[in-house]
Amino acid sequence: MEKKTVSRDGTRIAYERTGRGPTVVLVSGAMSTGATTAPLAAELSDRFDVVVYDRRGRGGSGDTAPYAVEREIEDLAALTEAVGGEASLYGMSSGGALVLRAAASGLPVRRAAVYEVPYAMDDAGVRAGAEYTERLTEALGQGRRGDAVELFLRRTGLGEEMIRGARQSPMWAGMESVAPSLAYDDAVMGDGRVPRSEIAAIACPLLVLAGGASDAWWHEAARTVAESAPDGAYGTVDGQTHMVEPGVLAPVLAEFFAG
Repeated sequence: MEKKTVSRDGTRIAYERTGRGPTVVLVSGAMSTGATTAPLAAELSDRFDVVVYDRRGRGGSGDTAPYAVEREIEDLAALTEAVGGEASLYGMSSGGALVLRAAASGLPVRRAAVYEVPYAMDDAGVRAGAEYTERLTEALGQGRRGDAVELFLRRTGLGEEMIRGARQSPMWAGMESVAPSLAYDDAVMGDGRVPRSEIAAIACPLLVLAGGASDAWWHEAARTVAESAPDGAYGTVDGQTHMVEPGVLAPVLAEFFAG
């Protein structure tokens, strides 16, 4: 059953919770809602009180201009307060960047885990990110939501034929509806580099994961994040890529969060 809490700026944040045990909040990445993380919640609910929520600007949650990353951290603060005052956090992809920034801000986070946060590991990656930001800002500023979605899909490595197919699919309208939130995920990523000094402020245990079948740069990024934290650990999830299977990921997270 969907519930709502109110963030500091008055934005309503929709969430659902399932299971019993210590509280774990799941934070989705770009083009995702709480429904995207529901399968992982189901895998964890036998041991934890799992909370999934719609980040601002998507799903059942509201939105309030102007956007700032600090507002999303306030959303997590309000959500944590609503579900008991303390929680562990898990973030996927750019949602992981939000988790890192929230944990560094001093939120009451017991433990934090992230999976494949797409930080750039060289100057070429930083330049590609800056170009994406420029083109995304232009597309959204002109109301070209479909073009914004295309830019994102292309950035994730999807081929042109698959992008054309996606445009014809029944899911496209839903993707366009959350397209403005692509700018939010882009903002959460900062300049694209690993924010070492910010991560150094994280006081809780941090687990940084990459898929065993993912490209080497994902592992380089994960190790860099883990090494930047006072209590960070790097790990792999065997046989997985960025599209990690909830049933394979859940036992890894459960062991960490139970610690």
